[in-house]
Amino acid sequence: MLTTGMLFRLVDALDCCPFGSAAGRTPRQIAARRRVIRPLYTHEERRRRDASPWTVVQGVLAPVQFIIFLASLGLVLHFLLTGTGESAATFSIIVKTLVLYTIMVTGSIWEHEIFGRYLFTPAFFWEDVVSMLVLALHTAYLAALISGALGTHSLMLLALAAYATYVFNAAQFVLKLRAARRPASGWNAAGGGSAAALGLSQ
Repeated sequence: MLTTGMLFRLVDALDCCPFGSAAGRTPRQIAARRRVIRPLYTHEERRRRDASPWTVVQGVLAPVQFIIFLASLGLVLHFLLTGTGESAATFSIIVKTLVLYTIMVTGSIWEHEIFGRYLFTPAFFWEDVVSMLVLALHTAYLAALISGALGTHSLMLLALAAYATYVFNAAQFVLKLRAARRPASGWNAAGGGSAAALGLSQ
């Protein structure tokens, strides 16, 4: 169900209209709105993140999953282009999916430890939404493989769809974590304090 908070976050994410003054906002209000951005971590959340062993686990699993993804992508494309290597491609997709399950479970534990909820914390709300789509597509592949509902070619295309959403999701997380490293000059004191006070320094 779409809650009011979710709706407001969606509006804020899409509010890039250049005609804000026509909607009753002055240039100063528009500029202030863009400056007042919640930092990715508060002081306490950053402390918990740095102390959590799950942070290390996520830091290891993320690049491992990406390497497996690249290898699997190559095998899937090789099969689609040549018609050979079906077993290797299928095995690689299964391994990629199992690693995805692992990183999703440990990531949820990490999120709960840092932010107090397992999924859809405001700091990573849209990343988690897309993660659910990634997980659903990978799970659909496994279900179709086990049940025989799809032929080999269709299975490989489904895997590519899952991989495309995975790449998009990974880009979301990279951009969000880069935002956490914004320099102090990118934040205005009127937004609630200096960058150091908001816990933005790395």
